[in-house]
Amino acid sequence: MKKRNLLVSLALLLSLSLTACGGGGGQGNAGGGAGGGGGQASNDPNQLIIATGGTGGTYYPLGGGMAEQITKNAGITATAQSTGASAENLRLIRDKKADIAFTQSDIADYASKGTEMFQQDGKIDFQAIGALYNETIQIVVAPDSGINSVADLKGKRVSVGAPGSGTELNAKQILEAYGLKFEDLQLQRLSFADSAKAIQDGQLDAAFQTAGTPTAAITELAATTGVKIIPVDADKIDALISKYPFYVKTTIPGKTYETVPDDVTTVSVKSLLVVRSDLSEDLVYKVTKAIFDNIDKLGHAKAKEIKVEEALAGISLPVHPGAKKYFTEKGVK
Repeated sequence: MKKRNLLVSLALLLSLSLTACGGGGGQGNAGGGAGGGGGQASNDPNQLIIATGGTGGTYYPLGGGMAEQITKNAGITATAQSTGASAENLRLIRDKKADIAFTQSDIADYASKGTEMFQQDGKIDFQAIGALYNETIQIVVAPDSGINSVADLKGKRVSVGAPGSGTELNAKQILEAYGLKFEDLQLQRLSFADSAKAIQDGQLDAAFQTAGTPTAAITELAATTGVKIIPVDADKIDALISKYPFYVKTTIPGKTYETVPDDVTTVSVKSLLVVRSDLSEDLVYKVTKAIFDNIDKLGHAKAKEIKVEEALAGISLPVHPGAKKYFTEKGVK
């Protein structure tokens, strides 16, 4: 009799344990219910993965600082993961191998529409948390090149970045605003490190580079052979923004580079933080608040450029309701 009672008790405990676990789907009550209701949110994971970039870039260490603040303030553990950056990150979001991701605003636009490098992927479903800082399109030439305008690039030896890169598409769009095509140039597709060396060696006239300023390779080039940064004209900037709303007007301050004493007007795309669309409003609200309330604690110099009041600038895709709730509270439109 005692043995039977023991078996019944064990069976009852096992049953209660399985019920409490809910069958074990790997999903937890990470952020409460959608809309902030506080109930179980079936799509919210137990841990957030933030897809960043290479360990030597900006995205990875900045993502690490964000993960720390989310873990401290949002009630869920977050981890930064090193990746191949923008395009790869959006595919990781699609495959639910990441929950939050860094990307450029132009790459995000292509992914949301299934265009350019995402033609084979088709449209990818994700939403924005907010914009972070500018990734500036810099048109770099040697100081004695005789090139003073984008129009002067016709017939010149110009690098437009690696094949399939965001820089290549930025170059194509800016040239298009001036009525130029790649066929009008002596086109080269070099990484910027190789472009800088070619300019230094007199084998290249100009190079496009999309990156946060100051860019180390341009700083080094300015210190050796010197550089000029070619501006984009105001009317061309207006045309670009009208056609491609992920661009924003930008001024590179004078003396950012040693041999560029005056301000240079150009355009930038934004680095964005994006998120899976199916995460709950409550969780994404807490994540957004943890990041933007603690910008000064992110532990990276680039964080100084992140402004709450500019967090919705240059975004051409839907903002997640949780992030929208936070920015509405802050009066950001």
